[in-house]
Amino acid sequence: MAANNRRMSGKKGAQVGSGGQRRRGLEGKGPTPPAEMRKGHKKNRVANAQARQAVRRPTPRRGGKGTSEMVVGRNPVVEALRGGVPASTLYVQQFIDNDERVREALQLAAERGGIHLMEAPRPELDRMTNNLNHQGLVLQVPPYEYAHPEDLASAAYDAGEDPLIVALDGVTDPRNLGAVVRSVSAFGGHGVVVPERRAAGMTAGAWKTSAGTAARTPVARATNLTRALEAYKKAGITVVGLAADGDAEVGDLPALHGPVVIVVGSEGKGLSRLVGETCDHLVRIPMPGGAESLNAGVAAGIVLYEAARRRD
Repeated sequence: MAANNRRMSGKKGAQVGSGGQRRRGLEGKGPTPPAEMRKGHKKNRVANAQARQAVRRPTPRRGGKGTSEMVVGRNPVVEALRGGVPASTLYVQQFIDNDERVREALQLAAERGGIHLMEAPRPELDRMTNNLNHQGLVLQVPPYEYAHPEDLASAAYDAGEDPLIVALDGVTDPRNLGAVVRSVSAFGGHGVVVPERRAAGMTAGAWKTSAGTAARTPVARATNLTRALEAYKKAGITVVGLAADGDAEVGDLPALHGPVVIVVGSEGKGLSRLVGETCDHLVRIPMPGGAESLNAGVAAGIVLYEAARRRD
């Protein structure tokens, strides 16, 4: 009995303590998470149900819309939110480690508004991302609303301006598309046309490279690029293609003064045969430094600058 009735003595030696639990209990736990993230809250239950439905109902591709896209991983999600990439839903894994990237993602989503916060268990996020390393954060980018190629010319004429449009032929890198959109916006252009197939679309990467200009510069999608260019020609718009073996240099082309569509091909293959034959003029960019080619974003920027300079 005596052994079971040991008391704390005043003598030095090992003492019974709380193991730091009292000290940790006094530490702050950070800001209160939104209702959608608080377990047991009604909004949390609704959010979880919606998240499960979203996983089972992928966005269909129809009409002039692209497909929804998932940005996966903590750094990519934070960078997309910083870059102003449109987003509809931020999925956060249940019981995720709350590091600074997670906190910044939640803060950016809350500040922008219109982005739903959904808490989902890890298996749901694994299914959504096909088992990619999502690190507990997934950002859903809504389908892009593409314009019709005719809309770009109509908007220019309605504004009392001659159309200045860039069409891309075989450009598959979304970053190049984003760079072209940015140049079109910078030099007063009226939009970009891309083919529906075998071409880059307005993905999160294109949005990010455009540095926000994609929000005010429309991108149109053509079912058949050759037919779209022929329709522009019938409307009185000159179609100019960039080619290394062009008949003249860009600076010698009077057509840049008026309504024009500038067609840029991929850096490796250039313009396809049918597109090249459809162009009214094939011109080249002089490169005294000896470079063999330029990527689509740089080439488009040079010609757009020349067109803007002449129009001013």
